[in-house]
This record gives sequence, structure tokens and C-alpha cells, in this order.
Amino acid sequence: MKAKKIITIGVTVVASALVVMSGIMKLTAGEEIVNSMSKVGIAAYLVPLALMEIGFTALFLYPKTMKIGFILLSCYFAGALATELSHGMPFNALLPISLVWIAAFLRDSSIFLPDSASR
Repeated sequence: MKAKKIITIGVTVVASALVVMSGIMKLTAGEEIVNSMSKVGIAAYLVPLALMEIGFTALFLYPKTMKIGFILLSCYFAGALATELSHGMPFNALLPISLVWIAAFLRDSSIFLPDSASR
């Protein structure tokens, strides 16, 4: 049981750090970020996107709002993946969404397996 808790915390920290760092990079508006966001036409929205990433991650980290944070992060990164697919860009959003889903499953499997809540 202790090993599962350590793994859960580790995956959650890595997933959250990845998303928050992405948000911070957007807030600093580095040249590479601005260029890549300009290619898809969303460079003007860097600050709102960054604040969404950081805010949704905060919701995901807090146990009482973890489920809504998970849903919001999933929607955010699904939109990012759709944008990357439609513009022929590399799938940069695939790693964060995968880690968020793994962390969510480890923290509360009832999100994916409703019957597991009663066991």
C-alpha cells in the first residue's frame, strides 16, 4: 500500500509540474512559444491559456476539487491535441494528458471505474 501511495504522489507531482511549467513558459512569452503559438493563430491568448493551465492544475491538486480539475485539464489538453492535429504539429499535449489521466486513476479510480467506489 505504501508503494502505491508513493507512486501516486510521484506521478501527480510530475504531471502537475509539467502543466504548471507549460503555463509559466506561456506567461513568460518566450520567442519559441510565441512562434509556435503564432503558427496556429493563438499567440494573442497566451496569458489566458497559461492562467487556465495553472488554475486547472490547482483544482486537480486539491483533493476536494480533483475531479473537476481532471475534467478541465482533460478538456484543455484534448483541445490542444485537436489543434496540433489540425495544424500538423508534434503532439506536445499527449504527455501531459496521459500523465494527468494516470495520476487521476491512481488517486481515485472511481473516475474511470464507477463500481470500484463501492468496493
